[in-house]
Amino acid sequence: MTFPSSNQSGFIRIRELVKRVPVAKSTVWQWVQDGKFPRPIKLSKGVTAWPVAAIDEWEAEKRQSSSAA
Repeated sequence: MTFPSSNQSGFIRIRELVKRVPVAKSTVWQWVQDGKFPRPIKLSKGVTAWPVAAIDEWEAEKRQSSSAA
């Protein structure tokens, strides 16, 4: 399975996000509320998504912090 990367600009919705970051939707929203995960952007009424670049950056930070531990 391939996911959009920062080489491909765009947005990712929650349904695809939880495939990429394998946690429950409620966990993603809790992390956003706690400031542990990038905030989504409201694209229109009923459409909320995350910039792919923000998710790429968050994943890179997690990989870096886990390799430093």
